[in-house]
Amino acid sequence: MATTAKTKALNIGLTDAGAILLIFLVPALSHLTAVPFYLADPMRLAVLGALLITRNWKNSLALAVALPLVSFAISGHPVFPKCLVIAAELSVNVLLFAWLAGRALKASSSAGLIGLAAFASILVSKVFYYGLKALVLSAGLLQMELVATALWIQLIVALVISIAFGFLYKRN
Repeated sequence: MATTAKTKALNIGLTDAGAILLIFLVPALSHLTAVPFYLADPMRLAVLGALLITRNWKNSLALAVALPLVSFAISGHPVFPKCLVIAAELSVNVLLFAWLAGRALKASSSAGLIGLAAFASILVSKVFYYGLKALVLSAGLLQMELVATALWIQLIVALVISIAFGFLYKRN
């Protein structure tokens, strides 16, 4: 029993370290290669990837809050108010996916239902993000465009993540 707990803790620790490293490296890799890796929504990939690997939604929720803060601390980007908006969005994504996936797995282990749960959770969290960002913008706490990344790019990334989740997320 202790070995299983140690293995799970090691798995979570390595996954979290990988997620933080990914967020640390994305700006440098984008700058070095002139490839805009940030368009692939690396924080969402890291948070949902951690959920996929560890099956620990509480850890993924902690990452959802921590990664924007780590990014801000390391690079000053995103600016702090936007950092909080991103943390809230990712938290909604994790919580909604965990709930929807739990319901989907009770009904069926169908890849389609898991993929749909991932897509729905991303879509709802995006709506939440833009609503919250609009409030923060209207309060004067941020000075930027409401939509910085084209919506069609965000839709493609959401679809790719959802399809991957449909195939990779299996019942424990």
